[in-house]
Amino acid sequence: MGALTVSRALAVGFACALLHNAIMISGDWMGWHYAASLVVSFAIVVGVAYWLHSGWTFGGAVRSGGSFARYVVVASANFPLSLAGMYVLVDLAGLPVALAAPLLTVLLAVLNFFGSRWALRARRTAPGRT
Repeated sequence: MGALTVSRALAVGFACALLHNAIMISGDWMGWHYAASLVVSFAIVVGVAYWLHSGWTFGGAVRSGGSFARYVVVASANFPLSLAGMYVLVDLAGLPVALAAPLLTVLLAVLNFFGSRWALRARRTAPGRT
């Protein structure tokens, strides 16, 4: 994996992290429970992230129902981790959502990168074919 791919993944990840945290913090300001904000964020950020990663980060990625389904599966694995993490950080540790959401975002960033790489892998050509 080249430096350009890593740089692009970091840029997209950072943009999606900002979007996610804006949704989480805005939801908290509007009086929503963090679980409701998490559902809204998931629905929006997964679509945006798939579009950006499949079109820009991972060169040669195939946009299809299958790759989107794989991407959603990977992202869905983060949902219970995010919900559990918010419970631990907000309900048990007493952190405000404005601090807990960014902290949890950092903790899950590596998992998201490798999961995205798997979900959006490029189509391989048969030996001897270009």
